Amino acid sequence: MKKKLLNILFWSVISAAFIGPGTITTAAKAGASYGYSLLWTLVFSTIACLVLQEAAARLSIVSNKSLGKAIADKYRGKSWGWLIFALVIGAIILGSAAYETGNLIGASSGLIIIFSSDPRIWVVIISVVAASALLFPGLQILARMLGFLVVVMGLAFLLTAILLKPDFPRILQGAFLPSFPDGSNLLILGLVGTTVVPYNLFLGSGLADKSQSIKEMRFSLAVAIILGGIISMAVLVVGTSVQGEFSFPALGDALSSKLGLWAVWFFGIGLFAAGFSSAITAPLASALTARDLFQKENNSIWKSRGRYFIITWGLVLLAGLVFGSIGLKPVPAIIAAQALNGLILPFISIFLWLAINDPDLMGRQNANSTGANIMFGFIVWIATLLGIQNLANALMKALSFEYQGSLTAVLAILAFLITLFFFSRVQKKK
Repeated sequence: MKKKLLNILFWSVISAAFIGPGTITTAAKAGASYGYSLLWTLVFSTIACLVLQEAAARLSIVSNKSLGKAIADKYRGKSWGWLIFALVIGAIILGSAAYETGNLIGASSGLIIIFSSDPRIWVVIISVVAASALLFPGLQILARMLGFLVVVMGLAFLLTAILLKPDFPRILQGAFLPSFPDGSNLLILGLVGTTVVPYNLFLGSGLADKSQSIKEMRFSLAVAIILGGIISMAVLVVGTSVQGEFSFPALGDALSSKLGLWAVWFFGIGLFAAGFSSAITAPLASALTARDLFQKENNSIWKSRGRYFIITWGLVLLAGLVFGSIGLKPVPAIIAAQALNGLILPFISIFLWLAINDPDLMGRQNANSTGANIMFGFIVWIATLLGIQNLANALMKALSFEYQGSLTAVLAILAFLITLFFFSRVQKKK
């Protein structure tokens, strides 16, 4: 029993990583704007997160290679390998930079709830402290301590959702009957992007404990991710109680109305903790991914104090600092960052799908079964559809055309054909 609890705590780093400012903002905004109707997105996202993270961890346990290393070994030296590397590293750094912007803005918003001041000053201070923690790994214990506060804050949302006595039949309807209310495209994509964080697939693969059996990993990972998904759904339920336009103060008021005035301070501290701990994780994950892809030998330039390693996480942190300092409104900026991660997800999912079915890496017995590939393919199809639908919607608006509902059917077929192509590729390897 003790070993099971320790394994669950070990994998809780993944659920803690996606319960950040992005999750709180996007889920609460979804509840405030559309009630329970977007709960299905979080149900899908939680299942997708579990399927993809399990595959990433299984890849590492069986092959003794992280996802980044597996991609590097597979495509290095090939004539078009540079394109694969550019796509992966571009997606991870771009996604992490967007995520970092949301982390810094979210952390500063938490402090503003407690201390009234210029948010740009807090963004700079938080960036400097995050950079110090990355330069001096011993300081990362601070991020872990703050991560504990995030978990407590998540439980507070769960308690508040219960105290609200929500309409349970409507919750079930929203959770299992997909709907697409007008204007919800960006939020739907954001909910996916904030739960199935692309760089977390590389992080989880790199963190996988090789001494764990696949069975132990699956149980522990499932408990950790499902708990994280339930907390995300609780945040959405609490968001339905926000009156008027959604904002962090309005969400704080909703919490305080059920838990007392202390909840506003607690929410501010928790929001800061979620943003700060993630502000360290995002740059670190992008640097680890770049190292897996480009380090050919154990050379010093890619070690934790090496210049390439520092330059990589420094660029991500700098991007977050620049965009976080120009006065972006916190809620739209954070939602846009999560939506960008949702756009990146299909690319990373396809690379993982190919790797987990590679007999050279996994052997025949540890690769996906046909049933698992069908499930994986369904996730890739939905992620691809949401991504291209959001791109099409943005393009139509830019060209001053009205988005037609019939276009969704065409995009669904296109996404299905893309998925079918890769499904046939992975099945041929069996």
